[in-house]
Amino acid sequence: MSLFSLAFGTGVRRRPGGLSGKAIRLYAAAVAVWTVYAAAFSRADALSLTIAFLAMMLVMVFLLIGRSISSDPGRIDWHDWIFAAASAVAGGYFLYNAKAIGERITLLDPLSDWDMGAAVLLIGLTLEAMRRTVGGGLTALVTLFIAYNLYGDLLSGPLGHGEITLGHFIDIMAFTTDGLFGVPLRVAATYAFLFVMFGTALAKTGGGDFFFDLAASVSGRSTGGPAKIAVISSALYGTISGSPTSDVVTTGAVTIPMMKKMGYRSSFAGAVEVAASTGGSLLPPVMGAAAFIMSEYTGIPYIDIAFAALIPALLYYLPIYLQVHLRAAKIGLRGMDTASIKPVGVTLRDGGLFLVPLAVITWVLVDGYTPTYAAVYGTAAVVVVSMFKSSTRLTPGAVFDILAETSLRMVAVTGACAAAGLVIGGITMTGLASKFSNLVFLLSGANMFLSLVLAAGLTILLGLGMPTPSAYILAAVLVAPVMANLGIDPMAGHMFLLYFAVMSALTPPVAVAAYAASAISGDNPLAIAAMAVRIALAAFLIPFSFVFNRALLLQGSVLEIAWATGCVAAGLVALAVAIEGYLRAPLTAVPRLCFAAVGMLLLFTDPLLAAIAAGMAAMAIFIQRMALRAT
Repeated sequence: MSLFSLAFGTGVRRRPGGLSGKAIRLYAAAVAVWTVYAAAFSRADALSLTIAFLAMMLVMVFLLIGRSISSDPGRIDWHDWIFAAASAVAGGYFLYNAKAIGERITLLDPLSDWDMGAAVLLIGLTLEAMRRTVGGGLTALVTLFIAYNLYGDLLSGPLGHGEITLGHFIDIMAFTTDGLFGVPLRVAATYAFLFVMFGTALAKTGGGDFFFDLAASVSGRSTGGPAKIAVISSALYGTISGSPTSDVVTTGAVTIPMMKKMGYRSSFAGAVEVAASTGGSLLPPVMGAAAFIMSEYTGIPYIDIAFAALIPALLYYLPIYLQVHLRAAKIGLRGMDTASIKPVGVTLRDGGLFLVPLAVITWVLVDGYTPTYAAVYGTAAVVVVSMFKSSTRLTPGAVFDILAETSLRMVAVTGACAAAGLVIGGITMTGLASKFSNLVFLLSGANMFLSLVLAAGLTILLGLGMPTPSAYILAAVLVAPVMANLGIDPMAGHMFLLYFAVMSALTPPVAVAAYAASAISGDNPLAIAAMAVRIALAAFLIPFSFVFNRALLLQGSVLEIAWATGCVAAGLVALAVAIEGYLRAPLTAVPRLCFAAVGMLLLFTDPLLAAIAAGMAAMAIFIQRMALRAT
């Protein structure tokens, strides 16, 4: 087994057949029905709902995900039935005692032997579920945090802390809402689950096909049409998926072979899909579920986060789309055959109603409803819209599939969120966040720009191999204090961390989205990841711009927002030209360097620097024309 497989490999996804397979899907659908009821209509306390959700999802983890990649995908091992039963028993114990847990005084009321045993069992099951769903890398990291909690008092120097006994650790982790049953798991059981259901319903009724056809209608005929379709369709699908890997597998199954057929190298085809799919986690409304966690963690209303994310998300796609165009023009690739593309009018006539659910979600959020109700209304809108055509109409069987598929998709997210709760609880107990912040300040000398560079690098490092919610949570707990100490606005600081948590999906050496694309393109995943970073290179600079100019987050006057957006957009265009080294013809060295400098200057959005950049751009174009005339 390779080191990569050991660190990031997950258990095999089972699809058992026969009676057991049908029973599990029925159970998954029942879990979905209960979760919708509990999140949107139940008046039970949050602790009880979170405990029940974790227990039910753990049962599915052990029945549907094998111990290792070599496990039999068609058969459930006998010990996994025991693990599933143990999950139900441990969850049942906590649920039975939920009222007493909610009323007890932490660290003062003693825990019984039964309490300790049930807590240790549930934490152990959670760690094993995490290993199966997100791999050994995150499990090792969480285990390291647990060891630091229990034995960090033996360390000398600034990283040491006071003694934390096993009873103290168990009390905080399992009998409060600061550990296992904390914010990440509550978000998974409410907002995240319901928005995943919305995306599943929209895809099941044909929304995914509509978005692809719309992208083809808009850009399929132009230079590099197939790659532009990948960019637009992945962005559109990302608004309902929120998962880079899921986006790659869904849209990439069509776009990557299409790009290869039109003459793109397999590594470039895979990289375009990876870069485009990764940005989907930045586009509202789903945003990889991390936006909901950000809202809970910071207290900023979700609707404000969604609107603030809009301009940076659109700017993310600008240089990617332009680089695809420039690369196609440079190597002479044409668009798709016109006969295979529907006109825009026909596409909108056939599937334009699928835009209604997105409009409903936006309207509900703007009207002041919670994200929970926004997802419920959005899903209801999908059901209503689907009834207008026989080809999209949902049958009882299709509704059952949507319910079951939603629960199955949430299995890995639940494992990651439960693990994140353990990390947050441990960091809170030891005060590690403030120590980490002091370390960053020591390395950067309290310089804001250098501190931001370190924060970006650490966020990407923490996110290697992890789902977006887990990556953001770790960054929010460890790195966010750095942003606060620098005096950065909470919206800008946390959006910065969320942005780079998303970017970790395409960054080597792990780049989970690239590994998904490699299976389709047939090329080396590291080559795809390296190419994806090159394609998205300009996008890595956007967060620095909105930290220094919050108008990009819609915090300012209309004039300020327009100026900042225009400057950064022009800067990203210049950087895309410099990266590809092409503007109607291959660029010589001096103009290419000039365009790179122009791009960097414009990202500061300063009027004086913008004037200098305009002069440099004019000079670069003049030098390029002279060079072309000379040849």
